[in-house]
Amino acid sequence: MIAYIARRVGGGIGVLFAVALVVFWLFEALDSDAATVLLSRDGGGAPAPEQLTALRAELGLDRPAPVRFAEWLFAFLQGDFGHSLISGRPVSDVLLGRATNSVTLALLTAALLIPLALALGLVAGARAGTRTDRVISAVALAAESVPSFVFGVLLVATVSLSLHLLPAVSLLPTGISAWQRPEILVLPVTCLLIGLAPHPVRMVRAQTAEVMAGNYIRTARLNGIGGLRLLLRHVAPNAVSASIYPLAGSVVGLIGGVAVVETLFNYPGLSQELLRAISARDFPFVQSAAVLMAAVGITIYLIADLLTLLVSPRARQLALTERA
Repeated sequence: MIAYIARRVGGGIGVLFAVALVVFWLFEALDSDAATVLLSRDGGGAPAPEQLTALRAELGLDRPAPVRFAEWLFAFLQGDFGHSLISGRPVSDVLLGRATNSVTLALLTAALLIPLALALGLVAGARAGTRTDRVISAVALAAESVPSFVFGVLLVATVSLSLHLLPAVSLLPTGISAWQRPEILVLPVTCLLIGLAPHPVRMVRAQTAEVMAGNYIRTARLNGIGGLRLLLRHVAPNAVSASIYPLAGSVVGLIGGVAVVETLFNYPGLSQELLRAISARDFPFVQSAAVLMAAVGITIYLIADLLTLLVSPRARQLALTERA
């Protein structure tokens, strides 16, 4: 088991290194750098070659690409994310301030997404073929077929602009926590739930229906076990264990979903700062943010691996077979 986990962790580290290399290569492939952006912004026109050369030397952009990548990587492994090439501020300070708002949005959504997907999937699967199942499945399929930003626009048009129940934009004054303004979280969280919940609902529903058709469930019913006891004690553990990866995939999908929702509702999260950094060619910020977001996704899938091993004897057997 330890060897299996070690292989997964080693694979995750390899993926993170690949992400860092790809992001660095993409920045190198751009037709401009932070020095060009800064001088063009300050001067309003094409920068003079001598100014460009001097600023590149000041920012360290005149060194060979492998040297710059190695320096960034060595510092990153020590917990030093470097300094923004545009503002000069430590990247960790900018990330901490913005990421806190994004994490708040993601955690609240995940806290609602997981129990909602499990509950709806279990109810639909336990009543496969009934009107309840058809309604839940049809709504889930329809929601999964439409991009989440479309629902976001509809929510703004109806709830905010027509009914005036909630703010259309999720503006947050500096120094104020999102928890102090819960009304600005309602529409973004709702939009994320509509976009991310349908897939795990359908997966849990399919697994539940399969378990319900099993011989041991029929045996349990013949022994007088039924209703909620049958669902929670005999059906749910088996159905949920097979649905851990779809749920993990939806939680990882929050990384991209939060970026879309933050832009749509003008929520002051990490995505806005990341977009500004990309347009400004701020390599240290973008590189560190990309690797950290990839690390979050890999960690979630690693947790899903461990949970699957914990609750599924079949998964443990496969892990032992892989080791052999």
